[in-house]
Amino acid sequence: MTFISIDFETTGVAPGWPNEPWQLGIVAIDDGRPLPGSQWETFFRIPAERPFSRHAPGRWATLRDVLARAPSFMETWPEISARIAGRPVVAHNAATERSILGKRAPLTPIGPWFDTLAMARARWPHLASHTLGGLVEFLGLQDEVDALCPGRTWHDALYDACAGAVLFCHINSQR
Repeated sequence: MTFISIDFETTGVAPGWPNEPWQLGIVAIDDGRPLPGSQWETFFRIPAERPFSRHAPGRWATLRDVLARAPSFMETWPEISARIAGRPVVAHNAATERSILGKRAPLTPIGPWFDTLAMARARWPHLASHTLGGLVEFLGLQDEVDALCPGRTWHDALYDACAGAVLFCHINSQR
């Protein structure tokens, strides 16, 4: 069975503006490992005048020109749907990704969902932090994530989707 690991990067909430996605990363998982070459990402149009939350992480500030010219979410939906439809979805703190997809494609059944945050909390309840980066470091998975998504770092949707895929596979290999 092929699973799909996803991650969104968002604008955060700015006064008078809702939280909106600006990047999506997707990685396929098959036979207990992330599939090299299955990585896919897209950016979503964010008008240049739209403010981001001052707390929004990621490299959005360096991509404002790219985001202003990017397709809208609905323009990319056929490609997104083709990649995730009918497949189990993996995400770290899946409620966030589920909420974003639910608001933009409310009539589309997506899932079942596997939440690596909930899985990690159940497996390692003693950890002070269950952030994706903290878990990858704690488990010694950084090199594997970097090899799967070279040249990227945290709070890049593709990198975080790769990290979620690696973490999911690691957790499931320990059972």
